[in-house]
Amino acid sequence: MSSGGFTAAYKTLAPRFESETGVKLVTAYGASSGGAPDSIPERLKRGERADVVILSQNGLNAITRQGFVEPDSHTPLANSMIGMAVRAGAAAPDISTKLAFIETLLAAKSIGYSASASGTYLSTQLFPALGIWDRIKAKSVRIESERVATVVARGDVQIGFQQISEILPIEGVTYVGPIPQDVQKVTLFSAGLTHQGDDTLAWILVCYLSAPEHGGIIEATGLTPAPSTDRRSSRCGR
Repeated sequence: MSSGGFTAAYKTLAPRFESETGVKLVTAYGASSGGAPDSIPERLKRGERADVVILSQNGLNAITRQGFVEPDSHTPLANSMIGMAVRAGAAAPDISTKLAFIETLLAAKSIGYSASASGTYLSTQLFPALGIWDRIKAKSVRIESERVATVVARGDVQIGFQQISEILPIEGVTYVGPIPQDVQKVTLFSAGLTHQGDDTLAWILVCYLSAPEHGGIIEATGLTPAPSTDRRSSRCGR
């Protein structure tokens, strides 16, 4: 099971893994958190089975505490930042500074944000801290079970925020850029092994996804590979 932040990189690496190992991957996708029926935590609660889960580190920590994931299996894969999208052809608002970012939020007719890690940060921490949540809450939409950029492309919201790696693959939108560095939140996406699966095959997959030689593929999707020194990689021979 993989959450959206790492999905673009996973979809590039998975066919290569299958070709090189002969192992067929069966994958489900869902958010790291947020309570949507297809989110990874809810899938696991319903009894859906998986060998490997890939999601935000906070989400991984939560399902580890709930007993679904082996604590010593956590393997950092990539860091992700939050970006903004507008519909293709629309003017790209200025979000280069904190002040410009605030002005863009106030001026927007409607705002979309993810029900997962990035949206939770925006709606519960950043927007309130900026002192504007009461002014923009009524025009803000929490998007469940689909990419925020997809909703932007349909014209259902004017501007949308999500992990950059989840914006870039979507047609019909323009990626404006990351939100300002002084209000940015970097999210670590990690893999973990459940108690249900095949440890040997699961570790082969995790080691493949975290291999340093795949850093370029990960970067191309809008992520930053986790430093190899941060990876719990003794099981991978590194």
